[in-house]
Amino acid sequence: MMLIVGTIPSRDPLTTGKVSAEGEFLVVNGSRISCTQGTGAMIGAALATTDYLGLEAPQALVVGDIGEGKGSREIYEYLIEKVAELSPEVLALHYWLPNMALTRRLCQAISKCAQRPLMIADAASMYSAKAAGLAGEFDIFTPDATEAAFLADPDATHPAYIARHLFDTEITRAPGLAEAAYQNNSAAKLLLVKGAIDYVINEGGVVATITEPAVPALEAIGGTGDTITGLVAAFTYAELEPYQAAIIAARANRMAGQFAEVTPATRVRQVVAQLPAVFKEYLCQWSGVCCMEGANS
Repeated sequence: MMLIVGTIPSRDPLTTGKVSAEGEFLVVNGSRISCTQGTGAMIGAALATTDYLGLEAPQALVVGDIGEGKGSREIYEYLIEKVAELSPEVLALHYWLPNMALTRRLCQAISKCAQRPLMIADAASMYSAKAAGLAGEFDIFTPDATEAAFLADPDATHPAYIARHLFDTEITRAPGLAEAAYQNNSAAKLLLVKGAIDYVINEGGVVATITEPAVPALEAIGGTGDTITGLVAAFTYAELEPYQAAIIAARANRMAGQFAEVTPATRVRQVVAQLPAVFKEYLCQWSGVCCMEGANS
């Protein structure tokens, strides 16, 4: 089972269950979630991938939080109590208000799982893992350039507080920032740094760079970084190696943008809608996954 966890910008109560699609919305246990950005975009991309590959749909654990923190605490506590029972194979964490104490409790609870899940973090779950000194517990982080600078700063507890000299966060600085993050024990085993150039990096250095197709308008569309993380989660769930999942996710996201002929006004759900066509055209040559063509056709 793949479990995707995060908050959504609403006052909706905590809900969990298998994800399905209903028009422009995602449905979790009867609750509709917009696939616009954030956790919703991440779930939408993961669902499009598992659907194409004929895999079990993601399970989602979501709750509304408009910045007050109540929903975030609920989702931490639920996951701490239930993660060993749920025993996900892939656990992908997205946005919640960072809480170092609860993150430590969560990692302790995960250590009691019969089989340790592959652990992915993006956005604020990545911030809390780094701030709690637990980045090394995670298999994959998916930062953008500014978040890579945050990981590189040994003293920052949030990207808003990175050292002034790190604010020059050109994506080309990603390899150096990643090296500093690994020296500070502030990086997951693998980093996918998202930007005009996508870098896949581990402690040994750059594993791959992805630059094609170049679709500059993707940078202006909210949620396209979240979709990459959803793709990574789904491809690791399909048992690709993490570095391979990261490379294919970056390629697929770019190609979906090209297929959608994106402009800055494009919605991320329009990019997600192109993923099955991208997979049909390219997934075999990218990954060797050639026998699942059009599982939903």
